[in-house]
Amino acid sequence: MKADIHPTYYPNAIVNCSCGKSYTTGSTKRELHVEICKDCHPFFTGEQRIVDTEGRVERFNRRFRMGGR
Repeated sequence: MKADIHPTYYPNAIVNCSCGKSYTTGSTKRELHVEICKDCHPFFTGEQRIVDTEGRVERFNRRFRMGGR
């Protein structure tokens, strides 16, 4: 095995979320920036944001409508 080929491991790397929270974890980078974390993810917060800009149900019905039935 080659010596000195592995990246430096930082056991106290800081993870910064766009919501303003920060966490400490281990990583090969000193600082990480994420857009979503467990405090702002809809699955964990219980919020459900459904964005239906195109009207997917209507589009589905229009596409698969039986010919006049």
